[in-house]
Amino acid sequence: MDWDFRNAEELLRLCADNDMPISEVMINREMQLGETRREAIIKQIDGCLRVMNVAANRAISDPQTSMGGFLGGEAFKLSKLDDDKTACGTALHNALVYALAIAETNASMGVIVAAPTAGSAGVVPAVLLSIYEYRNIDIETLRHGLINASAIGYLMTRNASVAGAEAGCQAEVGSAAAMAASALAEMLGGTPEQCCDAASIAISNLLGLVCDPVRGLVEVPCQTRNAMGAAAAYTAAELALADVGVHVPLDEMIQIMLDVGRSLPESLRETAKGGCASAPCFCKASSRRSLF
Repeated sequence: MDWDFRNAEELLRLCADNDMPISEVMINREMQLGETRREAIIKQIDGCLRVMNVAANRAISDPQTSMGGFLGGEAFKLSKLDDDKTACGTALHNALVYALAIAETNASMGVIVAAPTAGSAGVVPAVLLSIYEYRNIDIETLRHGLINASAIGYLMTRNASVAGAEAGCQAEVGSAAAMAASALAEMLGGTPEQCCDAASIAISNLLGLVCDPVRGLVEVPCQTRNAMGAAAAYTAAELALADVGVHVPLDEMIQIMLDVGRSLPESLRETAKGGCASAPCFCKASSRRSLF
């Protein structure tokens, strides 16, 4: 049997024909295409989860100053926020902390898992680790969540882009939010259709998100944007699990995202010439700095 799929429609057909969640179809695909045993895939997934966990906790317990000097200690501060000042529930609050922490780890040259990119590396692990801890979910479900996310990431990469330089931050944080939303939906018992709906909702509500790194560094506004991506994933998954808010199939939404990305001007695609990067406060600071 051919386990490969080129789009969400083919993925959902494989799920239906074999009565499998997205994660199981993805495992079978990887085993077939890579001639790899299931045990080897699980070992690789566990390795990724370990790196994600370390990256998420490093900046909380030991804040690091980023290479550009913009970041350092934000995750620690948020983790210490008084309960009476917390607007979010525990799971989402912890996801925001982890998203900030992983962005800090990345910006200070720590080891991260690019899921799907370094600039958006905080979204997927923030969502998966926070719900894993909050719901006391078993490790097998956590593994399957990450495998599910990889399937959505594959679709984004194959049929659109995950590069901010090509399609804006909607292709980075937007894709990461879609991956995390689908993973979260499966981890909470959602159907494959609901997982794809969650991914579509996440992308649709981050559509047009520009890539505007200040001074060309993956620090501002990238760190807080990872937190917003995690929040978007939680929202999208919850809406999809309730069968709310789904109007555009995932395949169509992926194509729309690519079309929007191609329409963005160069200044809004990781060139540091527009958006937040053009803020007067940053431009003045840059003009005072000598390169020699």
